[in-house]
Amino acid sequence: MEVIDHLFYTKEHEWVSIDDGVATVGITEYAQDAMGDITFIELPNVDMEVEQFEQLASVESVKAANDVYSPLSGKVIEVNSELVDCPELLNKSCYELGWIAKVKIASEEETSKLMGAEEYRTYLESLE
Repeated sequence: MEVIDHLFYTKEHEWVSIDDGVATVGITEYAQDAMGDITFIELPNVDMEVEQFEQLASVESVKAANDVYSPLSGKVIEVNSELVDCPELLNKSCYELGWIAKVKIASEEETSKLMGAEEYRTYLESLE
């Protein structure tokens, strides 16, 4: 499973990259692989306030429906509307084209509750 070094991760298999106070959020390769073919996504609303580890979006696949949780608190400033017509981007390109939302984060200190790449790799190994 691909794990990208400069990202942060959650135990629910979301990834986040932070650039100038804005967090880009998506699901990891592990998550999309476990879900199978993704058929639908319910995106958050722009301007929605989110709390760390609370529901951000909902993803449906041929296997099940899963919630996607926000790795950080803040305000949704952009969503990836391409996913509405092309939810399979989450399967094909989960780290690039398949990002879900951008959140203007309330506090970068919350990253201390997330895993770095090495810690996430170890966590994945513990799930096998």
